[in-house]
Amino acid sequence: MPATAVLDTAHLGDIEGALGRIRVDDLDTGRTLRRRLLTFLAIVGPGLIVMVGDNDAGGVSTYAQAGQNYGYSLLWVLVLLIPVLIVNQEMVVRLGAVTGVGHARLIFERFGRFWGAFSVGDLFLLNFLTIVTEFIGVSLALAYFGVSRYIAVPISALLLVGITASGSFRRWERAMLGFIAASLILLPLALLSHPRYGLAGYHLLVPGVQGGVSSDAVLLIIAIVGTTVAPWQLFFQQSNVIDKRITPRFMGYERADTVLGSFVVVLGAVAIIVVADFAAGGTGAVGHFTDALGMANLLGDHSRVLGALFAIVLLDASIIGAAAVTLATSYTFGDVFGVKHSLHRSLREAKQFYASYTAFVLVAAAVVMIPGAPLGLITTSVQALAGLLLPSASVFLLLLCNDAEVLGPWTNPRWLNTLATVIIAVLLVLSGILVITTLFTGIDTTRVALWLGGAMAGGLLAAAVALRVARHRRAPHAPAAPASRSQRATWRMPPVAMLKPVAWSPGTKLGMSALRGYLAIAGILLIVKAVQLSGH
Repeated sequence: MPATAVLDTAHLGDIEGALGRIRVDDLDTGRTLRRRLLTFLAIVGPGLIVMVGDNDAGGVSTYAQAGQNYGYSLLWVLVLLIPVLIVNQEMVVRLGAVTGVGHARLIFERFGRFWGAFSVGDLFLLNFLTIVTEFIGVSLALAYFGVSRYIAVPISALLLVGITASGSFRRWERAMLGFIAASLILLPLALLSHPRYGLAGYHLLVPGVQGGVSSDAVLLIIAIVGTTVAPWQLFFQQSNVIDKRITPRFMGYERADTVLGSFVVVLGAVAIIVVADFAAGGTGAVGHFTDALGMANLLGDHSRVLGALFAIVLLDASIIGAAAVTLATSYTFGDVFGVKHSLHRSLREAKQFYASYTAFVLVAAAVVMIPGAPLGLITTSVQALAGLLLPSASVFLLLLCNDAEVLGPWTNPRWLNTLATVIIAVLLVLSGILVITTLFTGIDTTRVALWLGGAMAGGLLAAAVALRVARHRRAPHAPAAPASRSQRATWRMPPVAMLKPVAWSPGTKLGMSALRGYLAIAGILLIVKAVQLSGH
């Protein structure tokens, strides 16, 4: 067997999924429809969990705000996010299955210590603050039932640690799929909210904003994108695919898992918007969203059962989000520092991995229980830091998926590069708007969006012209013969020490320098803003 880059031997062996098992020597996985279905059930998990995990406490709150303040009018944003989710997460599926190395480790190895340290440092801080917001969601959900946060948060924290530190990937995945099944409560909740099907269908297809475009509406659209396309997702799914022992042979099944998850997460978001619109309809609450507990109380005014169901949905979403975000952090910790980092390992075998998970959970829970803790500032910081990390994470993702040393025959085709570039450009613009509006609260958001959008469109046009000119000047060469299906199914990235160094073109160097400058300036300004806010 050729040498691979896999860092933990526990990442090799049989696939032990929540819904099935595939032996490493089992070659009869796709010859009949029944076998294909059984194989898919064994593979399903990473894509579904990462997507549903994104409908976390922050997601529930954001979608509820959209429904309460703007009715059905922002449903079209969710439809546009489906291809964004599929394209981004499909690329990390390939990176995980082909390389056997986590996202952060690849950034360190291919782009150097500066970018690796920046990505990991920002990810750890962002994920920690995100976990804090998940426990805020737990406290709000159980507050609806009169449970004190000093009881709700510690019990939830211990539950999370117990599920993850069981020493069994299969038990962990079964628990996560159980929580995902519980989230289906959203469907009867939405049906009980008297959905207006014709109006929903219209707004899913026709863009618009109830009351007209405003700065608040633009910021909410950015928040919807930000809570649906989060940096932690890239790191989580790549590592979870590796930990589940999925190889290129099963790429198609994991892609299907990812597509399934993207539709499930959008369906859940639509349901929350429908519920929130019903709750606020005919009341003075339209346009005056407070938080998710306020939404549960609004529903409780209609029916105590509806309010209770929404609180359960919020609790479930918070636990799934906390579990996924914390595990993404611990995977990255193990990947970067070279310690054993697999859910297949027992607590005794991977003490540092489980210790990092436990520490993140317990410290985040403790922050929520501190009287007078700046929870509002933490929530704002999560959005701003996500805006800071997303551009670099997205750019690195695209560069890695075009690195033949890393992906071999699995590199991006040209059409996917074009689509991914447009998506990343849009995310960069949204990131810039979010950072600017966080720093300068009185600025006209719509004008900022127009200026940045125009600048990005001009930059993309100039880059396309430059690439076309460079391609014509380049000496013609015979294209390499495409790899056969069997070659692609067995190709794995060799150990990182054997890879040739990355050779960046002048254009790539210029772009990375510009990105570094943007991150440096934005980071300094965000620190200054945080200091100012903490002093108030």
